[in-house]
Amino acid sequence: MKFFPLVFGAFFLSMPAYAETPHGSDLSLFWGMPFVGILLSLAFFPLIRPTLWHNHYGKIVGAIGAVFFALFSYSFGFRAAFDTLMAAVLHEYIPFVSLLFALFTISGGIRITGPFTGTPKSNVLILAIGALLASVIGTTGASMLFITVLLRANQWRLHKKHTVIFFIFLVANVGGCLTPLGDPPLFLGYLHGVPFFWPLQNLSHGLIIVAGVLLFFFYILDSYYFRFETDKQEAPVKDKLRLYGKRNIPLLASVIGLVLMSGIGQDDMHVMIFGISKAVSDIVRDVGLILIGMLSIRVSHKADRQKNHFSWEPILEIAKIFFFIFLTVSPVVMILHAGTEGALAPLIALSHHADGRPDNFAYFWLSGLLSSFLDNAPTYLVFFHMAGGDALELVGKLGHTLQALSFGAVFMGAMTYIGNAPNFMVRTIAEKRGVKMPSFFGYMLWSFGILGPIFFVFSLFL
Repeated sequence: MKFFPLVFGAFFLSMPAYAETPHGSDLSLFWGMPFVGILLSLAFFPLIRPTLWHNHYGKIVGAIGAVFFALFSYSFGFRAAFDTLMAAVLHEYIPFVSLLFALFTISGGIRITGPFTGTPKSNVLILAIGALLASVIGTTGASMLFITVLLRANQWRLHKKHTVIFFIFLVANVGGCLTPLGDPPLFLGYLHGVPFFWPLQNLSHGLIIVAGVLLFFFYILDSYYFRFETDKQEAPVKDKLRLYGKRNIPLLASVIGLVLMSGIGQDDMHVMIFGISKAVSDIVRDVGLILIGMLSIRVSHKADRQKNHFSWEPILEIAKIFFFIFLTVSPVVMILHAGTEGALAPLIALSHHADGRPDNFAYFWLSGLLSSFLDNAPTYLVFFHMAGGDALELVGKLGHTLQALSFGAVFMGAMTYIGNAPNFMVRTIAEKRGVKMPSFFGYMLWSFGILGPIFFVFSLFL
């Protein structure tokens, strides 16, 4: 093993040191295999070798990422691979982790009590409130704030897996469609000229329909499972609605302010970091989010965090796994950005009619399904530009196309654990609290089985 660093170094020294990052049209679908490998690891390792996965998941996904980096370096040069890595780290990973860190620490210091007893009506109330607030404080903020409320209310119940799954559907995804603060794709639309209140004015009906159907179906399903609960006397006593950890509320508002500020300042000064351009406003945002998270730890009462069962394990797992997800998904996003010149051209071609008009049904499903596995923000942006990229036209005569794109990118983040930032975090927190959550593909059976028919009928009227 002591010779491995020498061999590894010789391997890289044999490559061209400088090369341009390849265009998406130069990449084959082969470069998507490492990303698929990580997805398969997430799906099967916890089932086949759960102990191995729990103890070494970082090493497993890290090995896949290392193989990808080595192959990419060998094919396109070390510089191209390094630029791809740094672009993923600076533009995707650091903003992702810094926001999650801030919201995770802030929500961990806030404790909400109330008339939440784990009954079907109580659970519907939590899901409805969380879904509505998701557009105000973001799906990630609402998820981190209300998952502890939901788990505490249902701690006594035997059957609660379905409740967490519907929480991911509603609070972590569907509820974020009313403002640019709700979900990253809508924020990108706002940065590209879509008015701030356009989602509220044009997507509200979708939220009412889809969330209404989901809440109704959840109530029926939860009522069915509730009949089999044997320890109803263990249910928590109804309490008055109280909010603890109020010191964190201004910090939560500061997070929202920083995110909005970074969007307004996108055209300001940029700096080069390892050859990658980064907006100063983005650096201020990322550093500010980390400082806010650290301040939350400082000002919060330890008792509130203890009663919330606060633990660093969920965010550490997210940080390790998503580092390599963002790295290995990079070539797939490049191929997607190549449009009709890339390896996914046949898929892209399905999104338009023969006369060149956007097919709203296809926009909904293609942007949505791709967002389920890729980062929904760049996927939204690709289809935004495919539809012309003119915000005035997209909110005007192509308004239904923008609706279809927005609904697809936001709603279908719920289809997989990696479709939207809070999904995986909610799953990890729930498992930490003793809820046996389904595997990667097991979750997809739930999502495609429940959301699939709802989305199909909904998409017929776009």
